[in-house]
Amino acid sequence: MASRVALLTEPFLCFARSTSKRNAVSPRVSMASTRVKTPKKLFSPLETHIEVTHSMPPQKIEIFKSLEGWAEDNLLVHLRPVEKCWQPQDFLPDSSSEGFNEEVMELRGHSKELPDDYFVCLVGDMIAEQNLPTYQTILNTNDGVRDETAASLTPWAIWIRAWTAEENRHGDLLNKYLYLSGRVDMRQIEKTIQYLIGSGMDPRTENNPYLCFIYTSFQERATFISHGNTARLAKDHGVVNLAQICGTIASDEKRHETGYTKVVEKLFEVDPDYTVLAFADMMRKKITMPAHLIYDGRDDNLVEHFAAVAQRLGVYTAKDYADILEFLVARWKIGELTGLSGEGNEAQDFVCTLAPKIRQLDERAQESAKEAPAISFSWIYDRTVQL
Repeated sequence: MASRVALLTEPFLCFARSTSKRNAVSPRVSMASTRVKTPKKLFSPLETHIEVTHSMPPQKIEIFKSLEGWAEDNLLVHLRPVEKCWQPQDFLPDSSSEGFNEEVMELRGHSKELPDDYFVCLVGDMIAEQNLPTYQTILNTNDGVRDETAASLTPWAIWIRAWTAEENRHGDLLNKYLYLSGRVDMRQIEKTIQYLIGSGMDPRTENNPYLCFIYTSFQERATFISHGNTARLAKDHGVVNLAQICGTIASDEKRHETGYTKVVEKLFEVDPDYTVLAFADMMRKKITMPAHLIYDGRDDNLVEHFAAVAQRLGVYTAKDYADILEFLVARWKIGELTGLSGEGNEAQDFVCTLAPKIRQLDERAQESAKEAPAISFSWIYDRTVQL
């Protein structure tokens, strides 16, 4: 079991707590780290690394200042006016309606068609979405693009706030649906959310927007895939409303992915050598799940167990991780980069040849998965689910 979990989570799944040590590509992109133990009584019993050094050379800040006009014209267009956005209430029973009780009973009836392993995945996705305060905080640690005043009018700051506002609807909608379904232990879920926000997150992006925008490009596509797959599975079970909910969230994630990938594409245009070094650095460190410190107060290995269920059910898999990497390599035309430094050429070769290696690990993990045990999840009243 231990070896299978390592294959599922350590090398490639973003649904994992990263425990491997840093392997820097270049001194320009590397930094020291300090190990800090999270207080068990307050938050998670896990240990994490807190990055304390700003790895981007100060002169790179001028690049982001020079791109403010470009960001206004090319990034902010991927946001939508509030009046044209969907809201969670569009998909839920209307509490002011006389037919509210009947609508809730209909929703609960449909939710009974969904198996427990599906709810484990849906709850995990929802909890990751509700860790939003941490994600906005991380974006605001990045040199050159942070929202300095919490109301700054730079395009970077506007994007951070408006992206957060759009993402906020995702967790709200899924949380309310799960509450109305009656299929899950909401108190355990609420504890998990509190633990997670209190624990924070360490994506190892080092206050460096190059690293951060590569990370967000990868993660937005990962969430697009994950929500898209929960939509597909809900539809397969005949739960049309939930399929629409998950599909709508996936559509948002896809739009946000487009915005972030455009930023990195522009960085490859204006600073290709440093950007490819940053890309390789993130892939060597491995892309970790935004909720990699997830904890429910009971299961110290919750992230691995959740990852295993998501892998088996096809919600998010090692194959998806490899596919995302190949997509980004093609999207940013990494193989076509020329004029790189020696380190840049090494980084280019690394990211262009990594996906097949990940797929080999996936094949071995699939063989080991046949002997997986069943594990109880507190989110579903301690019912057991096959890993």
